[in-house]
Amino acid sequence: MEIRNRETGELTTISQFKAERPETSFPKIITNEILDSYGFDPILNGAQADVTTPYGISIRDGVEQIDGQWFSRFIAGPVFADIEDGPTAAEQEASYRASIDAQVAVRVREDRNRKLAASDWTQMADSPLTDEAKAQWVAYRTDLRDLPDATGWPHTMTWPTEPS
Repeated sequence: MEIRNRETGELTTISQFKAERPETSFPKIITNEILDSYGFDPILNGAQADVTTPYGISIRDGVEQIDGQWFSRFIAGPVFADIEDGPTAAEQEASYRASIDAQVAVRVREDRNRKLAASDWTQMADSPLTDEAKAQWVAYRTDLRDLPDATGWPHTMTWPTEPS
């Protein structure tokens, strides 16, 4: 838990607070009354920022006082800015989005590959399936292989339905 020094505005943790006062024996749980006696206020968890997935994240951006209590403040991010003699904000954002897409694509491909491996038995010569059922599994497996070309890949594509 974080706390705020009223005099300096500095933020610290309870552990640091205790370590800076080795001559004092504190109870296991530091109450608001104890903090108040030392001129500190607890920092409560503020609301996370509303973000648009898959690219948005909630980023802590300091603290703010609301109705006499201190809360952590969050903003929607990531935040990009032009860098002199470097990439523009738009270039940084494009690179960030491509990186997220690539990471998600790896995980989705792994899921797809597990589904393919789990259905390998359907294509064996000694499979107990009828020709019609085997054809349904062929179509399903083809749809799995075609997922990277599907609309919404890799975030919002629709998974094919496994034959019953």
